[in-house]
Amino acid sequence: MACAGSLIKGEEILCTECLVELPKTNFHKQSDNPLFERLSLRIPLRHAFALYHFKKGGRVQELLHELKYKNHPEIGQKLGAVYGTELLSSGYAQVFDMIVPVPLHPNRQRSRGYNQSTEFAKGLSQVLNIPYTENFVKRSVQTTTQTRKSRLNRWRNVSEVFQMMNEDEIKGKHVLLVDDVVTTGATLEACSTALMQSGCSCISVACMAVA
Repeated sequence: MACAGSLIKGEEILCTECLVELPKTNFHKQSDNPLFERLSLRIPLRHAFALYHFKKGGRVQELLHELKYKNHPEIGQKLGAVYGTELLSSGYAQVFDMIVPVPLHPNRQRSRGYNQSTEFAKGLSQVLNIPYTENFVKRSVQTTTQTRKSRLNRWRNVSEVFQMMNEDEIKGKHVLLVDDVVTTGATLEACSTALMQSGCSCISVACMAVA
């Protein structure tokens, strides 16, 4: 799905070459990594991770394009399992209480058929043996695409779009908030704010890629 090459027996979705050569960040091995430094000034984070570096025209962009727009939710689950395995081997087995994907607006989810961040959460959940849930955060306003917006306009686009549900169940929990690609972090900041205002004790972030 990343390089359009052929799979051999035993390979699924990603070939061995891509699993080795896709540009991993290894942020989970560095507490004060660039993503943590970018987000922690605005979000009271415990950890910030991203699996891959995102570059325009690269294999990661192709992979995420297939995930989001070509009806391949299994890519998200595969990447979640890949990253879950790395987090597990680095001592994050019992760190988080639950995994919460950044929600899509219901209209967008209906048109796509799934939330790519939820598929990523499923893969992480299976490997880390931590429950994931879509029942805590709802996107109540359908935003326009973030792709060509400035940093300020990205924040304006998402600053009031998230609503909390079942607040009592999230109080005192360490949440691993997951998304697909993080750029400025405006979406993560807005979603984290809603979680913290509802009594969540701690937030960490994991994304498929960082631009």
